[in-house]
Amino acid sequence: MVTPVPGVAGGAPARDAAALAAAAWVALRGVKDPELPAVDVVELGIVRDVRAEGGAGPVEVTITPTFSACPALHVIEAEVRQAVATLGVEARVVTSLSPPWSSDDMSDAAREKLRAFGIAPPQRHGGLIEIALDAPVRCPRCGHPDTRLRNAFGSTLCREIRTCRACGETFERFKPL
Repeated sequence: MVTPVPGVAGGAPARDAAALAAAAWVALRGVKDPELPAVDVVELGIVRDVRAEGGAGPVEVTITPTFSACPALHVIEAEVRQAVATLGVEARVVTSLSPPWSSDDMSDAAREKLRAFGIAPPQRHGGLIEIALDAPVRCPRCGHPDTRLRNAFGSTLCREIRTCRACGETFERFKPL
C-alpha cells in the first residue's frame, strides 16, 4: 500500500538528478511493507539505493528483500514503481540479493514501530546471529524478558511465535537475520 507523503508533489519533476533522487527517497517512505504495515520499506532497510538519470529520470531503485523467496516481493516492487511514478518519472526496480538483507538494516524507528504493533523486534547483532538467537526476547506488550518459543515459524518466514510467561500474551518476534 502506497501512502501519500507530505511534501511530495505528484508529477512535479525535480531540477536535477540529486534532487530527484532525494524526492524519490521521500516518496518511498510512503511504501509500507505488505506483511508489516506498521513500517515502510526505507526504515525496514529494504531500499538499498536510489539513483536518478538527470532531473527527468528515470529513477532506479535497488531493493533487497528480507528473504530471497519473500512472497511480498512483487507487491513491494510494484508499489515502489507506483511511488516513484507520483514524481512524474519512470521507475526501474532492481532486486539485489547481495549483500543479503540483515535485521541490522532496520532503523531504530522501525524497531519501535514493530514493538508498538505487537511484534518483538530483533536485537542488533552485528553479524553474531547465534548470540542474537539465544538472547532473551522481551514481550512487546509488557516488556518482560521471560518468554518462550512456541513455534519457530509465525505468519511469515521472518517471524516466530512466542509466549510471555509474565503476562501470558502470545506474540510474534521478527527473527534476527
